[in-house]
Amino acid sequence: MKLKYLEKSLYEAPIVKKGVYDYVIHPITDGVPSIAPELLREVTDEMKKHIKKVGKFDRIVTMEAMGIPLASALSLDLGIPFTIIRKREYGLPGEVSVEQVTGYSKSKMFINGLKKGDTVILVDDVLSTGGTLKAVLHVLKQMEVIVKGVFIAVYKGTCKEDLVKLYGIPIMTVVDIEIIDGEVLIK
Repeated sequence: MKLKYLEKSLYEAPIVKKGVYDYVIHPITDGVPSIAPELLREVTDEMKKHIKKVGKFDRIVTMEAMGIPLASALSLDLGIPFTIIRKREYGLPGEVSVEQVTGYSKSKMFINGLKKGDTVILVDDVLSTGGTLKAVLHVLKQMEVIVKGVFIAVYKGTCKEDLVKLYGIPIMTVVDIEIIDGEVLIK
């Protein structure tokens, strides 16, 4: 098993329905029951293998909330600061809002501390419908922030190729899963 902690924890993760959406409750994507250090290390070590291929960048960017543990670990390992796209508006000069629509919610997020010409990578816990990532990439493009790559821990969807075509930015996922009959299948 290549990613023994991640794969084992995904097979053991409970699945709940949010409308028609199958929601996997997992330590990396939800912090439930807790994020074991060896699991976090395994996921970020795998991400780092791919991050090194994108070349130089100035900042790691993540979305609140579950991208924060990943960005924190990567920031410490790589010695690169990170910025959190927050769910809270601060009203600071230069703050930019992002309206996101996911498979189960709609909300706003707010970008602070990024400006035209910044070179970044995006890190997040899960990609499923692509609503959050699409909204963030759209706004970062408008801001003229250069996104060198997107790094996702768990992919459970069909939107990755469309987002790559739309934005021309590589998207790397640590593990791809599918939910079949209430069970996790690792592809």
